[in-house]
Amino acid sequence: MPRAKGGFKTRRRHKKLIKLAKGYWGQRKNVFRRAKETVERALVYAYRDRRQKKRDFRRLWQIRINAAARLNGLNYSKFMGGLKKAGIELDRKVLANLAINEPEIFSKLVEIAKAQWQ
Repeated sequence: MPRAKGGFKTRRRHKKLIKLAKGYWGQRKNVFRRAKETVERALVYAYRDRRQKKRDFRRLWQIRINAAARLNGLNYSKFMGGLKKAGIELDRKVLANLAINEPEIFSKLVEIAKAQWQ
């Protein structure tokens, strides 16, 4: 039985990876070994940063809510605690959006939260 070298399958696999390396500089885009190293590293970063993005946005929303709450005389933790006691279940994304685009509605929420601490 003759030896099968798998030329077609190997070439197809290599071309698929080289296609992923499109736009890279130098050997990283057209030499299989260099392209493979670079693409694997890029995929690791992409996987990691899809999770990191969620953390980054949550931190941003917390900062925005805290800044807006302090303008209305309450800190972040008391504001969030007051909303929870009042039974208002708005997530941080919505609250941050209200703090920036609808400050009068946000200030009413702060008053409701303050009332829970009195």
